[in-house]
Amino acid sequence: MKFNQWTLGLAAVGLVSLTSAARADEKPSPVVSALASTTISGYVDTSAQWNPGTGEAHLPGYAFGGAGKADGFNLNVVKLSIAKDAEASDAWGAGYKVDLLFGPDANTFGTLSANSAAGGNADFAVKQAYVDLKAPVGNGLEFKMGVWDTIIGYEVFDSVSNPNFTRSYGYTIEPTTHTGIQAIYQVNEMIGLNAAIADTYGPTINGRANPPAAESYKTYMGAVSLTAPKDWGWAAGSTLYACVINGFNAGSPPAGGGFGDQTSFYAGTTINTPLKELKVGAAYDYAGVEKYGTLTAQSGYVNATSLYATYQATEKLSLNARGEYATQTTANAFYGVPSKVLAATLTAQYDLWKNVMTRAEIRWDHQAGSLAPGLPGAAYGGTGATVPSLHNEYELIANVIYKF
Repeated sequence: MKFNQWTLGLAAVGLVSLTSAARADEKPSPVVSALASTTISGYVDTSAQWNPGTGEAHLPGYAFGGAGKADGFNLNVVKLSIAKDAEASDAWGAGYKVDLLFGPDANTFGTLSANSAAGGNADFAVKQAYVDLKAPVGNGLEFKMGVWDTIIGYEVFDSVSNPNFTRSYGYTIEPTTHTGIQAIYQVNEMIGLNAAIADTYGPTINGRANPPAAESYKTYMGAVSLTAPKDWGWAAGSTLYACVINGFNAGSPPAGGGFGDQTSFYAGTTINTPLKELKVGAAYDYAGVEKYGTLTAQSGYVNATSLYATYQATEKLSLNARGEYATQTTANAFYGVPSKVLAATLTAQYDLWKNVMTRAEIRWDHQAGSLAPGLPGAAYGGTGATVPSLHNEYELIANVIYKF
């Protein structure tokens, strides 16, 4: 038994015995017991980006990109996650999770509480903060109460978990987080169900749809996942996922500054292939808004289709490709997406250092629709005072992430 200097000093003057100190040391304090199953994890996400050419005021409108990251070195975000999982053996188990974001992407994430003073987020955001509850219903029912990640989409906020560093247009038109209650149920090995009720589309924590909607107006969502069973040979583990969300979006469309009733549909799949190193995927996203509060138009939509391929060349090296096509109604510039856009992204990932993900990425975006001058993201190039006129934008990116 090793004793600290304070205990040894007390023993030297006869105030305590080393035997009693040893017995006391063997019994953990209530604080230690409560924290024994708590985990702390996270990452530091950095990048360097070069946009060839000059006049980069108008760039592709995908999420967490833009002029603020072009032609320079970037701290993207720091994530700190504190969690306690519900005990697997406890039918009425409980746990919690808190995800905190720091850095420029935290501001863009935008979960500033509805009760906060107007202004910036000071490089801070609450990504998730929920209580996790289990109930012994059937195969086990799980509830999440609080702020949690949206249940829709192929990609997620954490770029470390995505096949590519930059986000797709499909991700860009999806909500990111909600405040409400979510229920998760695994019917069997193949079928999983998810249903939730939230205040709004988010991301504002504790946001409300009223006014202009009634006090009872809420956002509803449901999803189903299908997983190929183990006896399906090379296809085992392949997944198919579908989701629908309907509710109030205070920023619909974001470029218009209005509000509206929004419906989002999503379907996505990841498929294993006979070549075990190769996986392919596909995703379709749709977002439609009606009854704009402050806009003259009464409806609009945007949709995006993405195709994915991942090849695990070696234990450390993987190659990832994504192709995209997105369209939208030109009148309202949904999410800064052009009326038509094609995009292709190639990413090479090589994990040389322990706990470090390193990626090199090249991205091409092609503005394929009408230019519609003056609309955000309608075309690329130009300066702040110049109408953009380029149809192609290229980006070269290096991404380094440390995971802890």
